[in-house]
Amino acid sequence: MSSLYVREDLESTGVGDSVTLRGPEAKHAVSVSRLRVGETTSIGNGRGLIATGTVVRSEPGELEMRVESVVVHPENRPALVLVQALAKGDRDELAIQAATELGVDRIIPWGAERSISRWQGDKASKGRARWQLIVREAAKQSIRARVPEVSEVVDTRGLAAHADGRTVLVLEPTVALSLTDLDPSTFDADEVVLVVGPEGGISAAEHERLVDAGAVAVRIGSGVLRTSTAGPAAIAAVNVLLGRW
Repeated sequence: MSSLYVREDLESTGVGDSVTLRGPEAKHAVSVSRLRVGETTSIGNGRGLIATGTVVRSEPGELEMRVESVVVHPENRPALVLVQALAKGDRDELAIQAATELGVDRIIPWGAERSISRWQGDKASKGRARWQLIVREAAKQSIRARVPEVSEVVDTRGLAAHADGRTVLVLEPTVALSLTDLDPSTFDADEVVLVVGPEGGISAAEHERLVDAGAVAVRIGSGVLRTSTAGPAAIAAVNVLLGRW
């Protein structure tokens, strides 16, 4: 079974080199995944580099791998950005986990008008840290070379300002324009930003503000998706439109 572990300070390595894991990552590899000498694994830095090789030492708290191949994955263009409205329960967390596995490059938490959950004060930094941990683990599970960044939470004013110079698509099930009907030139940008509202949907005032800022409202299919599934579904569709799948 393939596996990936992250060592953020890994800058470069080559075939024949040894790469060592220590700390929590090594403990997980040795004690939880039970990687043993002779097995194959991969170690990346979360910024594009992945080294793959054979485990030559496996001890509690430390794992050593002999590098057999190194791949440096370039950044995606356009980058896929998910603006995920804060939602109750774990629905927003489910969304960002799946979005990471499907290829999102950056995630922006959005305190929408109808968001029940609120990130304020210390809760904002704790919420962001939790989301970053979720996407890090999802990136490892799906063996992604780049761990998506989780930005600071934004309000609707900040989100509208983010639309400048980017392709911003607001997911709205009531509009006629389908995501898959967009002209290919729509995706000729540095970033394609997908905006997902909370359980109660995006308010009329928010919708108007985003469209005035240059966003385009699109729907996915003929039904109404939950906030936990809309973003991942849109990312999958965009991956197909971009020829990545």
